[in-house]
Amino acid sequence: MPRSSSPYRSSIAFGPGPLSQTLKALIGANVAVYLLQWVAGEMFGMNLAWTFGLIPYAVVQQLRVWQLVTYMFLHGGFMHLLFNMLALWMFGTDLERTWGTRYFLKFYFLTGIGAAILTIVFSLLPSTVSGDLYKIPIIGASGAIYGLLLGYALYFPERPILIFLFPVPAKYAVMIIGAIAFFSGDSNGIANTTHLGGLLVGYLLLKGARFHPLAEAKYWYLRWKMARTRRKFGVYEGGRTGDWKRRVH
Repeated sequence: MPRSSSPYRSSIAFGPGPLSQTLKALIGANVAVYLLQWVAGEMFGMNLAWTFGLIPYAVVQQLRVWQLVTYMFLHGGFMHLLFNMLALWMFGTDLERTWGTRYFLKFYFLTGIGAAILTIVFSLLPSTVSGDLYKIPIIGASGAIYGLLLGYALYFPERPILIFLFPVPAKYAVMIIGAIAFFSGDSNGIANTTHLGGLLVGYLLLKGARFHPLAEAKYWYLRWKMARTRRKFGVYEGGRTGDWKRRVH
């Protein structure tokens, strides 16, 4: 996975630069779906969240697996959409430049889907909050956005992020935001469970990028095979007296 050539740039500036075609497409899709939500609700009385939002019960019991993806494009209001898309631009631009478009899209959707899966797992736990979570629609790109925030903190740890109007290095800002999400879980368990899921999946993807289970399994298999061969065949230097009856490999 590529690394940033300048991970410690610390100048404070509003905005990372112009939108790439990828970010334009993602933001455009979110805006289009939000407008579709508004039209469906205002004109036809339809709440698309019950069909395309993430409902753990529907995924587990009715196998509506498309909700693992579609929930990311629905939003609960204009401000919800605005802040998510602003964060997508602010943090996604530099990450796409660093990673390239292909890995950026892979990371974005894997963190969003992973956050949804962890939310479903949490909803199955025996607690009041998780029980309420099981049959309520969850919407928003926040799981993926929190994954991007974590990635930004790992790649640009010293860059300032404004927290309550104070510039805080990204590595500490993510800790603060994660703590807020964790400790406010009782009051807003739906959103914050997904937020924390995005942080966790993003961390595992980035920290585990160099770990390849198949390659590791192949390595340990070859080590076992070599050790087994050594036990089967004695290895000696040629010409030693009394070794002519021993098998040599």
